[in-house]
Amino acid sequence: MDLHALTQFLVVARLEHLSRAAEELRVAQPSLSRTIARLEDELGTPLFDRGGRLRLNEAGRLFRGYAERALGELEAGRRAVAEAAGDGFGTVRLASETFLTFTAPLAAYKRAHPAAEIDLRQLPADMMGRQLRAHEVDLCVASQPVRTEGLQSAQLLDEPVWLAVHRDHPLAGRGSVALPDLSALPFITARPGHWNRRLLDQLFGPLGHPPRIVCESDELAAIADLITAGLGVGLIPAVGRQIATRLPLALLAVDHPACRRTLTLHWSESARLSPAATLMRDTLLNWRWPTGP
Repeated sequence: MDLHALTQFLVVARLEHLSRAAEELRVAQPSLSRTIARLEDELGTPLFDRGGRLRLNEAGRLFRGYAERALGELEAGRRAVAEAAGDGFGTVRLASETFLTFTAPLAAYKRAHPAAEIDLRQLPADMMGRQLRAHEVDLCVASQPVRTEGLQSAQLLDEPVWLAVHRDHPLAGRGSVALPDLSALPFITARPGHWNRRLLDQLFGPLGHPPRIVCESDELAAIADLITAGLGVGLIPAVGRQIATRLPLALLAVDHPACRRTLTLHWSESARLSPAATLMRDTLLNWRWPTGP
């Protein structure tokens, strides 16, 4: 079976769109279509439903898992040989939704291990499981569940999430707000799929209507800056309080038990981690993460 075809199949399976997959792979769409057709002929069954929009079918979903693991093992073997031929330390590939939380542990890691190569990748949580299983990344840190078999996980941090408003906002003098207080507020939040957006949608569930969103940004620092500009309010985790101290912001507790963020480290239980990745995992697990009420 052609490994090149497996790689192309995984891109088509992820995007479920031939033209976008061809663009990402930098190949002609007719050539990509022929590659997928030959793979299906070799397997003896279609991998996609083609009634209208391209959709991965049950056989395709089954085969995708095997293809990811096969290519992942080959990549792990390539890295092991490269480490043996070199100094043996290797590279760590760390994925997260945002890296603002990791500035201190990353700096400490690099000071302690200057020879280590660090490859940082910003990924949504719904892509992390596949990349871990395919050995495309070594470690992932997510603020929401990563539902993939064959992973090991450890909680790093559990913290409250605050409502951030400008210091001149009518709510700024209060210590806390109840859910009804959020009802008409203009929110600056992240795009769908990000933990910040999921939490906001969860909080608005009991209110019976969606939040009033005036701007979307996936970076905590940008959200804080836009709140400072008076464009709206937003949710900021406790670890982001250092940002609030530099800006004219007030932080209010939200009177709801779900208004928290849990940060979890994930890695593949079948992966052979490089020394660099093992040391990064140990650094994150042993870091003195701040604790909140």
